Amino acid sequence: MERAARARRSPLRLWLDAFTGFYRPGADEFRTLDPVSKFLYAARSIILVISAQAAVIAGLLAAADRRFAAADFLLVLVGLVAAHMLSNLSNDYFGFRAGHDTPDSPRMRYTVHPIASGVLDVRSLRTGIAILVAIGLAVVVVFAIERGPIALAFAGAGGALLLAYDAGPAPLKKIALGELAVLLVWGPLMIGGGYAMIAGRVSVDVFWASIPYGLGVMTILVGKHIDQMEFDAGRGIRTLPVALGARGARALNVASLAAIYAIVATLILAGRLTPFAAIVVVSLPRAIRAALRMVRPRPTSAPAGFVGWPLWYHRACLEHNRLFGWMYILGLAAGAAWPMR
Repeated sequence: MERAARARRSPLRLWLDAFTGFYRPGADEFRTLDPVSKFLYAARSIILVISAQAAVIAGLLAAADRRFAAADFLLVLVGLVAAHMLSNLSNDYFGFRAGHDTPDSPRMRYTVHPIASGVLDVRSLRTGIAILVAIGLAVVVVFAIERGPIALAFAGAGGALLLAYDAGPAPLKKIALGELAVLLVWGPLMIGGGYAMIAGRVSVDVFWASIPYGLGVMTILVGKHIDQMEFDAGRGIRTLPVALGARGARALNVASLAAIYAIVATLILAGRLTPFAAIVVVSLPRAIRAALRMVRPRPTSAPAGFVGWPLWYHRACLEHNRLFGWMYILGLAAGAAWPMR
């Protein structure tokens, strides 16, 4: 029934669903979608919200400093989301080529793999990747002309980390550095770099303000790697949870969740964020829920009705970070509208 209902939806609604669902649809249903919907699901658009939020945070921090430029903000937004989509597709490509995305892998269980499942033809995949590369390069060129070498530095660092995460002779994912790379990319590089492109200058305060959000994104990846650590360990993929062990990795995520709110509070007390940022306490119950899930071992099988298994810890951290991101954005928007300094 759900499949029939989806088939009756307009293409625009299907495209929006790709950004709001949780790793759906299944392979059979996937094949009935239009090419754009297939590509959006293949790029795991549900997770792209973290890049969109990073861009908005950068824009609001620029607005608070009275340095907001709408055109530059839109370029940052498009560039960050395109880079994230390209990263997702390249991760699947390199993971498949390396032999990690086998039928028994977690990646093949929680959602459709665009290549391994054969639901997205090579031509469509290449066309989509080419479009994303063209968009990314165009954004970099514009900012290189407008901002100079600093634009190339941020773009080069971010692009290198995203690519090195799952590619090259020593992928960061395999040497327990992938999680740190995510913290740096979605924190200082995306938010700090985005701010620099919008405002035309680098700000230490912005780098500090980017850390809570970067930590939130890191918890998502750490949660995912805990969920699949047995598989990763068996394939020689030494993620941070594999290196720390399940208990140590879960403790790291609990500490990271606590650090998010402690850092926001510290930045408010230090005057680097306005008191409006305290609205992030609205997301604190989800942080507590995620932390309580983290302190317990994962169930041996999916609870009834659970979508996205085996992503147990990952889903709790994703749901927390999504709400935290919107609350952080709301607080920063209020601070930009009513500055206190």
